[in-house]
Amino acid sequence: VQLQASGGGLVQPGGSLRLSCAASGRIYSIDDMGWYRQAPGKQRELVAVISSGGSTNYADSVKGRFTISRDNAKNTVYLQMNGLKPEDTAVYYCNAVVTPVWYWGLGTQVTVSS
Repeated sequence: VQLQASGGGLVQPGGSLRLSCAASGRIYSIDDMGWYRQAPGKQRELVAVISSGGSTNYADSVKGRFTISRDNAKNTVYLQMNGLKPEDTAVYYCNAVVTPVWYWGLGTQVTVSS
């Protein structure tokens, strides 16, 4: 399984970005899909996760600002990020779980700065 993320970039505080991540390869079914992020000098942390049935879970720091969704037919997960803050600056990694294996994308940089 390969994961290809896109949509990162530079945005001003208060702005929006939409990340996409498409899974390809020999996929029978994907369980959870999610987004994690890692800022310089910090550990990778969960941003949001969505199950195959559509249940979602968010980090407290992004609740109300970020929305995760997925298109199961396209094996794609999205992260709509609104109200971005400088502390959201990080490399964002998409993740797909095909139990029991966790797959990771290469990451896309999100920088929030004026």
